[in-house]
Amino acid sequence: MSQQIELNGTVADHQFGQRLDQTLAEMFPDYSRTRIKTWIQQDQVRLDGEIANKPRAKVVMGQQVVIHAELEDDVRFEPENIPLNIVYEDDDIIVINKPAGLVVHPGAGTPGGTLLNGLLHYCPSIAEVPRAGIVHRLDKDTTGLMVVAKTIPAQTHLVTALQARDITREYEAVAIGHMTSGGMVEANIGRHPTQRILMAVTPSGKPAVTHYRVMEKFRAHTRLRLRLESGRTHQIRVHMSHLQHPLVGDPTYGGRLKLPRGATPELRDFLRHFRRQALHAVMLRLAHPITGEIMEWQAPLPDDFVELIELLQADTADNPNDLVWT
Repeated sequence: MSQQIELNGTVADHQFGQRLDQTLAEMFPDYSRTRIKTWIQQDQVRLDGEIANKPRAKVVMGQQVVIHAELEDDVRFEPENIPLNIVYEDDDIIVINKPAGLVVHPGAGTPGGTLLNGLLHYCPSIAEVPRAGIVHRLDKDTTGLMVVAKTIPAQTHLVTALQARDITREYEAVAIGHMTSGGMVEANIGRHPTQRILMAVTPSGKPAVTHYRVMEKFRAHTRLRLRLESGRTHQIRVHMSHLQHPLVGDPTYGGRLKLPRGATPELRDFLRHFRRQALHAVMLRLAHPITGEIMEWQAPLPDDFVELIELLQADTADNPNDLVWT
């Protein structure tokens, strides 16, 4: 069952003539304006006893507001005892270092065994928060830092901060090819025109901006530090593929395997069996959603990522100034 809520209030004098959705967002700041707009459109808001279903409608001082609404919950998802690498926790948020192979949210083909199921087991009260407090995602095989809200007010503030680009997320990646300098990719991302489960750079997509800089150059690969301005599905993977420098191991956007000519058997074997995108969310910085304190976390590279870098460093040292492929 969904959680039923009732909210009551009175339109203040200074709110006279404002839009209904704006007024309700001011009156009930624990809930996002998007959620409030949905409630209005679903006939769940009454003004002086009458249904008010137009978000742009103007309000009048003294009107009595009653909202009878449902909060979608995750009771239908079962709690599961899934180990969580918790970097930080307080009464409002949890910061997690997600491992490779862990899906964030149940979906088609993945009904359980997800981070959400683990959160419901670890913190049962989080079931009262939509999507168990998840406000952003990492792909199944991308590792690194995520923030989760433990309360509805925290979730509302985090979602607002994400939309305002006030949360900084930085990644490390290893891309195929020799990149000489950093830069920025500003290219819309949307559904692939023919393969609907994939994303692609397309004029009809949503705006997406990725900044990147070169951290280390290898013989036939490049280690990158990246920062997102937007957070589109598969954004870094799609943007780097668009630059013709897809990420090592990317099973979806990486193209065919490329190996440096003359690479050691150890490196060749490792690259053949590195079957996830070499992408790690290494840094997360935000203003705490309740206290406003600026907080920052770092997550060390996972072992397979470290081994990849060490092998590429050795390959480059053994073959200086040699950019070759097989």
